[in-house]
Amino acid sequence: MASEPRMRWAVGAACLALAMACGMARAEEVPLVTGEHWAKSTEQLKKAYLVGIVNAYQVEQAYQGVNPTFASQTTVPSFAKGLKGQTLDSVREMLDRWYATHPDLLKRPVIETIWFEIVQRELRTTR
Repeated sequence: MASEPRMRWAVGAACLALAMACGMARAEEVPLVTGEHWAKSTEQLKKAYLVGIVNAYQVEQAYQGVNPTFASQTTVPSFAKGLKGQTLDSVREMLDRWYATHPDLLKRPVIETIWFEIVQRELRTTR
């Protein structure tokens, strides 16, 4: 796929930029990405953030495969079901619209917005 190398480059560039901006921050010092960050980010940076989330959930899913008791303690199945059929662009567009219509909630973390406004909404409609 022609866009895959560009996306990997974008993810790498975003991670490098974040590392340079934050310095050698400890894990507890890394801030949550909020709607404020989201609104100021480019389309490529937004996609890089979403790719990072997807990768984290893929690691969790792989861990569940070798550790089935962990599956009951994770949000991975709910995320997978709630985001089924979505693409990076569709999630990015939903987040763009949500933050545009809720400017008073720009301090809300993006991961929280994904969970409550996309995943949970979809789970409620498919039950």
